[in-house]
Amino acid sequence: MRKSIFKLAAACVVVGSMSAAAPAFAQDEAAEEAEGPFTVSGGIAVVSDYRFRGVSLSDKDFAVQPTLTVSHESGFYVGVWGSNIAENPGEDIEVDLYAGFAGGDTVTYDLGVTYYMYPGVSAFNYAEFIGKLGTTVGPVTLGGMVAYAPSQDGTGNTDNFYLGTNASIGIPNTPLSLSGSIGYEDGAFGDDKIDWSLGVTAEVKGFTLGASYVDTNRFVGGLGKAGAVFSISYGF
Repeated sequence: MRKSIFKLAAACVVVGSMSAAAPAFAQDEAAEEAEGPFTVSGGIAVVSDYRFRGVSLSDKDFAVQPTLTVSHESGFYVGVWGSNIAENPGEDIEVDLYAGFAGGDTVTYDLGVTYYMYPGVSAFNYAEFIGKLGTTVGPVTLGGMVAYAPSQDGTGNTDNFYLGTNASIGIPNTPLSLSGSIGYEDGAFGDDKIDWSLGVTAEVKGFTLGASYVDTNRFVGGLGKAGAVFSISYGF
């Protein structure tokens, strides 16, 4: 198993629209004052296989992944994400601490840093800087990201670069959305590695159900072979 794991956890940004009617605007303003400048969001997911950039980090077993984010109205956010990973001596839990700044309207942006921790094996801890852009064109949502981990102890004193893009589209009059992604990685955790996925999600009574096909051109000891991943998550 690779020494470290790159996991992007982004803040959830909620953009509301103001009504032209004065009474409605007053109610919205009062609600904002009552809520204050901070927003707390989070959730929990159960996945049949913790795949990250095409590679199974749970040895193709189930994983439970809670998350919690605190966002400020300015766009600044901090949060924590966790998961069980493949059991190795002293290394069976991943905890990601992240912070950044997000915003934008027609084109959204998210600039942040994530620190990956492995309780019990601190020598594997490391940091990664991440930038994201996104936009919506009709029913299609498009996104791209660049991630860079400078050379440090947790990366084996070698840097790592990842470039990814993704797209999703909601199917009209249904709770279903289709999505796809492709990424390229080179450095400490990849040697001209390409990963890709195709998936579908459904919103059912507050839960998100998902199924996807994930593959890479690098098997990484068999953990990068093509496979199906199923998930169920709930957020607030």
